[in-house]
Amino acid sequence: QVRLVESGGGSVQAGGSLRLSCAASGFPFSSYCMSWFRQAPGKEREAVTNIDGFGTSTYASSVRGRFTISRDNAKSTLYLQMNSLKPEDSAMYYCAANRYCASLTNIATDYWGQGTQVTVSS
Repeated sequence: QVRLVESGGGSVQAGGSLRLSCAASGFPFSSYCMSWFRQAPGKEREAVTNIDGFGTSTYASSVRGRFTISRDNAKSTLYLQMNSLKPEDSAMYYCAANRYCASLTNIATDYWGQGTQVTVSS
């Protein structure tokens, strides 16, 4: 049974930091492309970043330089370090897995987590 369980969300002030985690199981984590998505009320779902099995990552321009995606294949865990947070980063953040990495503008997903809420206040 595939499971993706996000954690680490919370409420922070602008300029603060959070680290999200996604614990994965039930599929060959190390060979999958892993992604973080986010969606705020009234806004489109946005692919924030992804990382392939070798550690090569891609970032949306909105988070480049502030967010860092990483993975620990031995622990089947995905991370998202978020620094210099802005109110516009507030959203539900979702972990996702796919057999193949693609551009952030055209990315498919095989599995989704339930999300963790990030709220950034000014």
